[in-house]
Amino acid sequence: MGSSSTWTAKQNKLFENALAVYDKETPDRWENVARAVGGGKTVDEVKCHYQKLVQDIHRIESGKGPLPN
Repeated sequence: MGSSSTWTAKQNKLFENALAVYDKETPDRWENVARAVGGGKTVDEVKCHYQKLVQDIHRIESGKGPLPN
């Protein structure tokens, strides 16, 4: 299934840091984020991971989901 199914804690931290550095206005944002995460993550994988993060945030903010540990 590829590397998208597993994200290590280190990769998640690198992902969060990369999102802070490469904002929506950054050219080639997703390519830069994928490169920063490493581990063979592709642009599509980091975009998918971002969408899941956004969904989780919306669910938590709406009171429909638990807070992360």
